[in-house]
Amino acid sequence: MTFGNLHENLRLETLRRIDRGLLSGSTLARATGFQQAHISNFLNRKRLLSLDGLDRVLEAQNLSVLDLLPADEIRNAPLPAGSTALSQTVAVVTHSAAVSASRIPPAEILETVEVPDTVLHFSRPAPAPGRALWQRFVAVRVDAEQSAAMDPLLRYQVVAVLDRHYNSLALYRPQSPTIYAVGVAGALHLCFLQYESNRLILRPRNYQFPVRLLELTAHEKPAEHIVGRVCYVLSEL
Repeated sequence: MTFGNLHENLRLETLRRIDRGLLSGSTLARATGFQQAHISNFLNRKRLLSLDGLDRVLEAQNLSVLDLLPADEIRNAPLPAGSTALSQTVAVVTHSAAVSASRIPPAEILETVEVPDTVLHFSRPAPAPGRALWQRFVAVRVDAEQSAAMDPLLRYQVVAVLDRHYNSLALYRPQSPTIYAVGVAGALHLCFLQYESNRLILRPRNYQFPVRLLELTAHEKPAEHIVGRVCYVLSEL
């Protein structure tokens, strides 16, 4: 991918975040040290950022260059120098443990699966306060209700690997929906997620299923209910 492609992907992702109310041109200008007119020119394709400017916009939005690459390029990216492992073992755990256990006790481990090392290594974290101390990658079996709500993205009994260090409402990749694992009253929900008017909106893929609304108290943060994101799905074992 060329610098021009990366530049355009960053512009589109920035516009998407502004459209969703997660960012504004003025806050981005303050975070990067640019004049607001400079940011406006970038967003409207009137001016290209320098390499340093690209880095500053990436840093301000907690993004890396990997987040702007197509998924196939991520999968084909080489492992870091010195790394020889092709896969890592991830525990498949009960839904309740995935929601609430910072460290998974042996009694909550149902089985283990092998996950490509590149998937785990290149997953970008965005942990809520305190979540960086949690065991990061766990997996769950998708039950019948979760499968029906998210069909065809999640099939019944597939294994969904969760990155529990990603508790951000910002979509993980530009123009691609993030499937979240959300904890509600101890139950695990796999869904798309929005936040409006102090409410978390849990949206299914299948529109025949109801949208769930989770009202937050004045002291609750959305990230407190976000268990993580689905970073990998194993359809066959």
